[in-house]
Amino acid sequence: MAQASHSVQIPVSQEQVWAFVSKIEKWAVLVPAYKEHKELDAQTSHWTFEGNFKGLKKKVEIEIKIIEMNEPTNIRFEITGLSDNIKGGGEFTAEPKDGGTYMTGMVEVTAGGLSGAVLNPAIKVLLPKVTTRLTEKIARHIQA
Repeated sequence: MAQASHSVQIPVSQEQVWAFVSKIEKWAVLVPAYKEHKELDAQTSHWTFEGNFKGLKKKVEIEIKIIEMNEPTNIRFEITGLSDNIKGGGEFTAEPKDGGTYMTGMVEVTAGGLSGAVLNPAIKVLLPKVTTRLTEKIARHIQA
């Protein structure tokens, strides 16, 4: 399973970070390769991504399900592939530090089945970049 995390210090309160990351519709659009998402209920949404990796164009559909919310410190979610055999999860944590908030985004993903042989090497390369970019984008939006 590929895993990546990225942390950033944000000069805002923990409550401001929570107000943003606890609402999936606010940060879904910031995920790299994002195409669209549809909320099914307060905890579950379907996301569509489309991207290119080494000449391979791929559309991936996943379900994100919020499995834990501990206001104002963390939100955890599960990832289940709808178009491919993908499983994983992730979380955002927010801890007060140095007059601001230390936020960490963590994601882990693995692909199984026949497509796993092709997708897992790409996931291992892309996941750290995607996690860093997403966490940094969230931090910028919270500060704006």
